[in-house]
Amino acid sequence: MVLNLRAVFYTLGILVFFLGVALVIPMFVAFYYGEPEWWTFGLTALLSLLVGAVSWYSKSKANKELQIRDGFAVVALAWLVLSVIGALPFVLGGVLDSFTDAFFETMSAFTTTGATIFGGAGNMDIESMPHAFLFWRSLAHWMGGMGIIVLTLAILPLLGVGGMQLFKAEVPGPSADKLTPRVQETAKRLWLIYVGITIVEILFLLPAMSPFDAVNHAFATMATGGFSTKNGSVGQFNSAYIDWVITVFMFLAGVNFALHYRLLRGKTITVLKDTEFHVYTGIMLVATVIITFSIWTPSMQYLPDFQVEGVFSGYASIAEALRYGAFQAASIITTTGFGTTDYEIWPPVAIGILFLCFYIGGMAGSTGGGVKVVRHVLMFKNSFKEIKQLIHPQAVIPVRLNNRVVSQDVMKNVLSFIVLYLGIIGVGTLTMTFLGLDILTSFGATLSSVGNIGPAFGTLGPSENYAHLPAVGKWVLSFLMMAGRLEIFTVVILFVPAFWKR
Repeated sequence: MVLNLRAVFYTLGILVFFLGVALVIPMFVAFYYGEPEWWTFGLTALLSLLVGAVSWYSKSKANKELQIRDGFAVVALAWLVLSVIGALPFVLGGVLDSFTDAFFETMSAFTTTGATIFGGAGNMDIESMPHAFLFWRSLAHWMGGMGIIVLTLAILPLLGVGGMQLFKAEVPGPSADKLTPRVQETAKRLWLIYVGITIVEILFLLPAMSPFDAVNHAFATMATGGFSTKNGSVGQFNSAYIDWVITVFMFLAGVNFALHYRLLRGKTITVLKDTEFHVYTGIMLVATVIITFSIWTPSMQYLPDFQVEGVFSGYASIAEALRYGAFQAASIITTTGFGTTDYEIWPPVAIGILFLCFYIGGMAGSTGGGVKVVRHVLMFKNSFKEIKQLIHPQAVIPVRLNNRVVSQDVMKNVLSFIVLYLGIIGVGTLTMTFLGLDILTSFGATLSSVGNIGPAFGTLGPSENYAHLPAVGKWVLSFLMMAGRLEIFTVVILFVPAFWKR
């Protein structure tokens, strides 16, 4: 048998059971706010718990050891199954009339994309949504950020040897960075750091936000998701303090969590010497500086909306320009997708820098999406190596990262990933144009979905939403979100005939 189906379905059952437990939380949120939609979460939770319990009961009949193929199948199927179940409360509660919209919103949440259909095409505004549904979107963000499967490995040590196959398929980056010899211990430590930083951000946000808003925005920030409780996203709070707090924590969320772990263990020098961290920080600083000076106009009187008759006017204050420039740069490069302004009316140089940030992404091992900084670093190192090889054909010139030789297998993985990434963007863009969208919107939607960013360009900018897209387009983008979140290979490999052969 190609796949160990019993082990696959058993593992999926565990994940569904955990989802049922998670669905109980927004049910209590609905109780707290006196919202009648509590039963939609209760019913969905009950369904998930029953399915998971049946799978758990049959564990004695399942060979729980997962091979590499089983791991890929579990991860890909898990995101589909959990998104289908997670979409049910939206439909049952009448918050969304279309299951397509509900699935799109849920997949966007779990993949930490942050593309929403609320606020357009007859759908209710975000601020009109019941608290329970707002919280469910943010909680789905938060679980999907570190990874539902990694969370399950941390809490339920039931998967035996096969757990490493799930860890490799789930954790973003060229290779899974184990902090400890045991995968369960690694998952636990990653999640403890994740929870800890989230709590710290909530505490920082509480002076300027309500507890509900603080929790939701902290969840979305650490997951680099971008769902807000306001129609105008973070910009609606109109608070420099909030902007800077979220900017700092977006930066932290885009850092490899293995580096957070080493920093907490006192290995500061190791963190400061990390090449990817240097490049990530440098890109963030350079992008911020260029954007800041491009939107700073000392001769103009400061206007809150910095727009006069549809024309960008700029900021008279360097502090305000830095505030907006740093926030947007951090939001896009970490693929969080929060917004405090409409960057589409900015000068071309600022838009160009943000466009590059769309493609770069955060660090490997972070909750950010995109190509990842380390892949760009290795790609450029390999290009320079090839140039040197032309000059010295007989020389042996390895590619090094952090003073370690990078294996050819990793280099092949990186180059193959980038080719597939660009190829999927090309196919996705072409597909969206067939559905009647203009080329800028098609390209922006595809790039944003594969990169798990959220806001895009064209008719999908930071002040718009995805509600007006055709139903087929929403399904296409949902698939692209999942492919991007699972690092392309995990999804694409399922369409390779050899994967299903003995």
